[in-house]
Amino acid sequence: MNYDPRSWAVHKGSRHPFDQAAAPIDNGTQRPDPVRYTSKAFFEQEWEKVFTKTWLLAAPSSDLQEPGDWVKFDIGPESFIVVRGKDGKVCAHYNVCPHRGSQLVTGEMGSQDSFTCPFHSWRFGLDGSNQKVTDSETFRPEVLCHGTDLTSVRAEETVGLVFISMSDDVPPLSEYLAPVLPMLETYAIDRMHVVQHRRSDWAANWKGGIDAFYESYHLHAIHPQTMGVIDDRTHIDLLPGGLSRQFVPMAQPNSHFPDQEGINEGIAMLLADAGIDPERFDGTAMESRAAVAVAKRERAARIGLDYTHFSDAQLTDSTIFGIFPNVQIGCHPEAVFLHRFKPHASDPEQFTYETTILYRHVDAPGYGAPGWMGLGDDVDLTGATRPEVVHTGLGEPPGMGEVLDQDSDLLPIVQKGARSRGFKGPLWCEQEARLRHFHKELDTWLEG
Repeated sequence: MNYDPRSWAVHKGSRHPFDQAAAPIDNGTQRPDPVRYTSKAFFEQEWEKVFTKTWLLAAPSSDLQEPGDWVKFDIGPESFIVVRGKDGKVCAHYNVCPHRGSQLVTGEMGSQDSFTCPFHSWRFGLDGSNQKVTDSETFRPEVLCHGTDLTSVRAEETVGLVFISMSDDVPPLSEYLAPVLPMLETYAIDRMHVVQHRRSDWAANWKGGIDAFYESYHLHAIHPQTMGVIDDRTHIDLLPGGLSRQFVPMAQPNSHFPDQEGINEGIAMLLADAGIDPERFDGTAMESRAAVAVAKRERAARIGLDYTHFSDAQLTDSTIFGIFPNVQIGCHPEAVFLHRFKPHASDPEQFTYETTILYRHVDAPGYGAPGWMGLGDDVDLTGATRPEVVHTGLGEPPGMGEVLDQDSDLLPIVQKGARSRGFKGPLWCEQEARLRHFHKELDTWLEG
């Protein structure tokens, strides 16, 4: 009898619309060639046929609150300026001056009413139109007729997130994200702001990052410290367009954890975060998850938050969405984690892992950033201060917390194994169904 990744009943008979399983998708049993993790030619095809043709997550809307606010978005060999225009809409341009090719901005973000090239001081409006050609009289008109505006790309905004696409043929963002958009809308990401933003360069193929973050099968082996509090009895939904969803239950032990009844230190922390005194909680570890949901509902009602539309699983679990090609979004009512796996400009065996934590601040007693977010006491949770981007280079510890540091240590080891003649390609189990689903979609785009 085949294992069904939706068979673990983490929703305990829930009839809530959010918790309902998607129609099954069978992606077969093919073993892909591991050349996809090492080949320069394969890597270059991915860039040309996938990254230049799809929607790419560029920034949270909270970084572009006012006209003139901009962020620099780098991916692969390209750099973009994503900016809020005077009309309130977002727009995006290649970060390159049409005169001699100099990049216009080098900082992470800012706010201004125009962009001036540092090389010869050509100036451009927020919409990319040229406002000034220095010493224009020295140019023959036939030269300037080739075009003096910035080259723009498509930019669209939804659910508090800004996406860009280099393709004119990509469908509207609302259509591209249609299978997950209503679910993402329930989290009100547009009311959140960035409280942590980190990048780290890892010695592995970008898909190795996707593979590691798209399954919880590895938790017991790589992250044993999570065993008491993060369960692998999960629920997986495969959705059209390479999209996916997975519930990762929290506040109950992993199936591999020997003590399924006792309240361990991790569960005690989650109970306390929800306003439950662990010393007075008389339930078992497998009952704590339901208790957390009840406590969060009671607290929300008390402080004026509307949690009535959330399912119990949304209040307790990390509900994770995979957005093709290179994004994972971990959602909670209090916070959202944006994970981006950005290919290197030229090396198929390097990528940049970028994580951004957005938090919904509520100034009310008993409400705060949960301990599992790992934020220090010095972090401004109010949104008044946007934290700087912290970037660690190849070989440096990412400093993103114990779990992510463990991933960064392991992925280069996996990458080395992918080069071996003895490795014939991954053998995915049904707990890794999201991986097969992602790679199947990737191959569809590569095949045109």
